[in-house]
Parts: sequence; C-alpha cells; structure tokens
Amino acid sequence: MKQMIRLIVLAIASILLFSSCSDQETVTGDESTSDTQAAIAEETTDTQAPSIEDDTDDDKSVTVEPIEEEPLGPQSIVSLSATATEMLFAIGAGPQVVAVDNYSYYPKEAPVIDDLSGYSPNIEAIAEYEPDLVVLSNAGIKQELESLGIEVLVLPAVANLDGVYEQIAELGVATENIDDAAALVASMRSEISSIIDNIVLPEKPLTFFHELDDTLYSVTSGTFIGQIYEMVGLSNIADPADADGSAYGYPQLTQEFVLESDPDLIFFVDGNCCGQTVEIISERPGWDVLKAVRNGTVIEMDADIASRWGPRLVQFLQSLADAVALVPVE
Repeated sequence: MKQMIRLIVLAIASILLFSSCSDQETVTGDESTSDTQAAIAEETTDTQAPSIEDDTDDDKSVTVEPIEEEPLGPQSIVSLSATATEMLFAIGAGPQVVAVDNYSYYPKEAPVIDDLSGYSPNIEAIAEYEPDLVVLSNAGIKQELESLGIEVLVLPAVANLDGVYEQIAELGVATENIDDAAALVASMRSEISSIIDNIVLPEKPLTFFHELDDTLYSVTSGTFIGQIYEMVGLSNIADPADADGSAYGYPQLTQEFVLESDPDLIFFVDGNCCGQTVEIISERPGWDVLKAVRNGTVIEMDADIASRWGPRLVQFLQSLADAVALVPVE
C-alpha cells in the first residue's frame, strides 16, 4: 500500500514538472515570435521607405538640355564677285554671307558694303569682317589674304556652261551646301534644255548685234555671252570684226558695219550706263532701214543678267528665246 502511494505521488510530481516545462517553453516561444515579428516589421518599414522616395523621384520632371550642333561650313563669308554672290544665295549659303562688294546688289538681301570693291579690293577693309572665306573673281590678293589665315576661293570668268556648273559645285563644297548646289545645277540643266528644245528657228539663220555701249562695242561667239547666243541658233554679225582675235572677243563696230550687216535682232545692254532706249537706237542716222528696227526687234536686255554667268542665266536664255519668236517669218 505504501508502495502504491509512493508511485502515485511520483506520477503527480512528474505531471506537474512536465506542465511547468511546457508553460515555460510557450512563454519563450511567444517572446521569440514577438521579437521576430518586430524585426520583420522594422525590416519592412526600412525597405518600404526607399520605395516611397523612388516613387517621388519618378514624379519629378527631368529637363534634358539639347546638344547644340556646330554650324557646318564657313559662317563669315565675304564675296567680291557679283556672280559668286548670286550663286551663294541660290544654293542656300546666304545666311553665311556677312559682306559683299558694291556691285553685288542682287539678290536684294545681299549685304552690300559700299567701300568693298571687287575691282580694287582693300585687304584691311576685308579683314574687318573677320571672314573665314573670301570669294574672288581673280587671284590678285589671294596670297595676302591667305597669309592672314583666311581661306580664299577664286572663281574667274567661265568659258562655257560646264564652267558655270563647276563653279556652283565648288561653292557648294566650300560652304557645306553640296546638296543644294547639286539641286541648282540639275534645275538649271533641265530649264535650259527645255528652253532650247522649244525654240523654233527659220531655215535661214537669224543674225543679231549685241550692243555693249553707245560706241558700238560688241561681243563675238568666242566669249561666254556669244556662246549663249549660239545656243539658241543665232548668228553673230560681230565675228568677222575680230577674226584675228586682236580685240579678245570684244570688237568695236562702226555704223557702216552694222548697217551693211542689217541684223534681224538688236540686243542692247547700255540702257543704264548710256541712256539708250529703243527709240534712240531706232532714230540713229540710217538705222530706220534696218530689219530689226522695221520689225520691232530692237530689244533691251538687263546688263547684269546678260553679263553674269550665275543662276539667272536661265532668264537670259528665255529672253533670247522670246526675242526669236518676235521675228516675222519671211
């Protein structure tokens, strides 16, 4: 019996001991869980904070400054050639031109400087514009300008149409306007071809006299102007007057020579320089019998258009074609 009681007491003690251990483990487990949850909460808070800042940064407007490109080609061009000035503006290089000579008054937006001369250029006057390119019609001051570190392009008088196209292309390369220069050449070729193809000439070649001034200086077919007349099928009465070439293509004719030649067409470019008009020319002694006077084919031409080999050459050819159409068919 005593033995039985002892066993029961031991059993109860074991149960109590086990219960005590279990309670302790539960408390310890709860504390551990609480600590873990707090750590997780803290970690979550820490990781969420940057996320909020990132969202705020995403909402901010970011301004990206554009990269400014350096302008292509020379930006301070001085032209001392009226023909080159016309070409420069025709190929889109006008904004790059800062000064032109006193005869470069076309187009109207050309920056004409009265004391800049293409015939007697002044190096100091040119240098004042700090040019990075100077275009000349002759090489007279080329070395002096180059000694100042200035790039120079010389474009002398051309001999034919190919020379015109080559100079336009040269300016395109020099000013970084290659595509526009090529487009201008293509346009000129097309228009000139169309004009020539549509001219209707009589079987007998038409003759003409080109009057440079009232002292009867003229041009032969050996000049660029003379070649343009040839392109429309006209025969030049001045050619025999410079058969030996001593006048270099610019002979002075006499009244008798013109009257004897009796041209079908008379073109004059001395309206501005010498005050000539259709009426004045028609009233010259003996000229009333000339075919050109009788048929009303004495025609004033723009001296600049007729003497420059730039893009307005197309206008010159069209004027000649229109004049040919005025000649009555015999």
